[in-house]
Amino acid sequence: MKKEDKKLQKAEAKAEKKLKKMNKKNKPEKQGFFTSLKSEMKKVKWPSFKEIVKYTIATIILIIIIALLFEVLNIIISLVKGLFN
Repeated sequence: MKKEDKKLQKAEAKAEKKLKKMNKKNKPEKQGFFTSLKSEMKKVKWPSFKEIVKYTIATIILIIIIALLFEVLNIIISLVKGLFN
């Protein structure tokens, strides 16, 4: 009976050691804010110059269309208001 108990205790001790090693390996490294910021910024896919130009032109065109829409609505509302005065 004592041999079995000793074997069981040794097995438990080995299992605990393995568990501690695994926990140490899986713990994330503590990093400072700027260190983690730098590593995250390396993961970002930055757009190319061609993409930036394309998106800028699309944005400017959309702004012009929306401005024209509001101007047309303003003229229509002014005309309707002028009819009732």
